[in-house]
Amino acid sequence: MEEELVKRAGIPYRSIPAAGVHGVGLRSLPANLVKLARGVAASLRILREFNPNAIFFTGGYVAAPMAVASRNIPTILFVPDIEPGLALKFLSYFADVVTLSASASTKYFSRPNRLVLTGYPLRADLAAWTRAQAIQFLELDSSSPVLLITGGSKGAHSINMAVLSQLVELLNIAQVIHITGALDWDVVNKAAKELPAQLKPRYHVMPYLHEMGAALAAADLVLSRAGASTLGEYPFFGLPAVLVPYPYAWRYQKVNADFLVENNAAVILQDEMLADKLLPMIKDFLLDKNKLQSMRAAMKKISLPNAANMIASQLVKLAGEMPL
Repeated sequence: MEEELVKRAGIPYRSIPAAGVHGVGLRSLPANLVKLARGVAASLRILREFNPNAIFFTGGYVAAPMAVASRNIPTILFVPDIEPGLALKFLSYFADVVTLSASASTKYFSRPNRLVLTGYPLRADLAAWTRAQAIQFLELDSSSPVLLITGGSKGAHSINMAVLSQLVELLNIAQVIHITGALDWDVVNKAAKELPAQLKPRYHVMPYLHEMGAALAAADLVLSRAGASTLGEYPFFGLPAVLVPYPYAWRYQKVNADFLVENNAAVILQDEMLADKLLPMIKDFLLDKNKLQSMRAAMKKISLPNAANMIASQLVKLAGEMPL
């Protein structure tokens, strides 16, 4: 995914051999260690050619070879989730500065003098939308509440299926923007076509939305997973959230969701409880304007909207300290 996005932006791209070593099993470990060694050699070649003043890491095992190869070059690490994974913890030992999405991450690092709270950086196009612009763009009714449902770029099957099972009831209380992801699109689109005529205008369904800022700006409440972007996007828009942490992976999403819940900005709905609690929970929030307003204020309070500029400033400062 990164290769495609970087090339689309017109930025030169170089790949580095790498592989994970945690939890891969003894059979795969030797081959993965060889890939990592090759990655260090490739990283050394890139460093000699490019001669950087600073290096910016955002995690992932693919960064490990470069971290080893660049030990004498100033480095900055960005930690997107509250709790860093194994690769991020490894990279933190090489980093001169560790930038954090949220203050709750500080307890996971042993050297507080290197930590800088920046927040989660947002794309400029995402943050440019006003509510009025978004409502007009998405052809919404400004007098009716708006529920945004999203599972991330790939979608969330359990959320999509739970929504379909109670779609008519949801549309009776709110307009729904439903971003399904590609995998469930055909099933959800079929259900949309079978809705009663009076409800169809209230259901705005799509597999993907490039103008995600419009959906975030227009919504009164969001139902979603709890990936790292929720720590930046929802606070910026002051968007109350019902979060369904992905249950089949390490606990990053649960920890992210807990942080927002502790700040009174969100509630957690367990994945296995979607069928029973989705509708009553959504109804409870959308019909209680005081509760929504309180959560909106709490979410806005933890927003750090200048994250990208702060991270860039740290990079420029660190690069400037390196002798040429």
